[in-house]
Amino acid sequence: MPEVSLPHQWSPREYQHKLWRYMHAGGKRAIAIWPRRHGKDDVALHYTACAAHERVGVYWHLLPQQNQARKAIWNAVNPHTGRRRIDDAFPAAVRKRTRDDEMFIEFKSGSTWQVIGSDNYDALVGTPPIGVVFSEWALSNPQAWSLIRPILLENGGWAMFITTPRGRNHAYRMYEMGKASDDWFAERLTANDTTVFDTDALANERAEIIQERGEDDGDAIYQQEYMTSFSAGLPGAYYAKIIDRLEADGRITAVPYNPQAQVHTAWDLGRNDQTAIWFVQRYGTGWAIIDYLVNTSVGIDWYVKELRAKPYNYGEHLMPHDAENEHLVSATGSIADTAGSMGLTGIRIVPRTASVANDINEVRQILPLCYFDKAKTEKGVDALRAYRRIWDEKLRAYRDTPLHDWASDPADAFRTFAIGKPRDREPARTIDYSQLSRGIV
Repeated sequence: MPEVSLPHQWSPREYQHKLWRYMHAGGKRAIAIWPRRHGKDDVALHYTACAAHERVGVYWHLLPQQNQARKAIWNAVNPHTGRRRIDDAFPAAVRKRTRDDEMFIEFKSGSTWQVIGSDNYDALVGTPPIGVVFSEWALSNPQAWSLIRPILLENGGWAMFITTPRGRNHAYRMYEMGKASDDWFAERLTANDTTVFDTDALANERAEIIQERGEDDGDAIYQQEYMTSFSAGLPGAYYAKIIDRLEADGRITAVPYNPQAQVHTAWDLGRNDQTAIWFVQRYGTGWAIIDYLVNTSVGIDWYVKELRAKPYNYGEHLMPHDAENEHLVSATGSIADTAGSMGLTGIRIVPRTASVANDINEVRQILPLCYFDKAKTEKGVDALRAYRRIWDEKLRAYRDTPLHDWASDPADAFRTFAIGKPRDREPARTIDYSQLSRGIV
């Protein structure tokens, strides 16, 4: 068998060298904010090929959703070579077996590699990785990193995050944190920083995107994808502009629990998906959103235990209509019945409405009346920012339905709150929120 060198028939471009050298020098954490068509996945795949032959273990390449994983990585063809991207990075000579149905490769070295959607990350529990690539991290479920981080911390593994921006969300915060840390590689490049596109090509690309998507969406897409701007709006987002306005007005800040007021919860229930819960209190004619809870692949008993462990004086627990569905819980009845049997009182079922669009408008009406605790609701606020409509490539227009991804369950839980409008059972003493822009002590 002929000897194969890795990386296979590939070398990093000039602007890719910093990341490549950092990882090959033993770097453990890297985030690269690079423009479209700048070879983010190519660098990650070729580095993984090298790493898999230096240390035997499990390696993952995560995309935001499972269907994207097959299209963008497994079946994708490199236009520069005419070969599949995985064949470029992982030539047949280094493979022991390949399973197309699972998008899985076992190498002769003993290592394995798999591409999967981060929306299905919990299915991989039990096979701890030592190297993980988070591709399109800004669009991915941040819960995936919460699960994988302690695994890599324990086994000394590495993680690489590659993405273009999607507003000031978890990817933005990670980049800012990485810049300030000696333990991270953090780099942001724009298309003007490299020679991939010349000035005329960029001008033409911007004009074409605007022609396809309109002035607002088109410019936002261009700014995100080519200028790697964190400030550009998220195309198709339902609530992003409102959230931005709340942040600018100092309404996303330190919002403490008022022990003299009832805390209401609003739920969205998942069986295979995540379950999300918002914790809210009355504040004058508006609302203080003081806490947020999300998890996946755990039973209702876990959530009841978490709620009871918090020091809150509970009022109503608003659950969606499917909480009465007995099929969501095996032998113990519906989720509402089961939660009630565990001591959770004040459960109210919010009936299903006829129009998702009307529900979304209800959320738009109530959001400007809210204050959010910056620390405790951060992940939930990220989800509200990211909640967006589906873009139909064939029709070249947005559909009337929301995209179902990691952000939809937290957004649906907030819809439960907006529609249900929790009711206090006794008067509550208020807190002076006049200094919210500086937080409350």
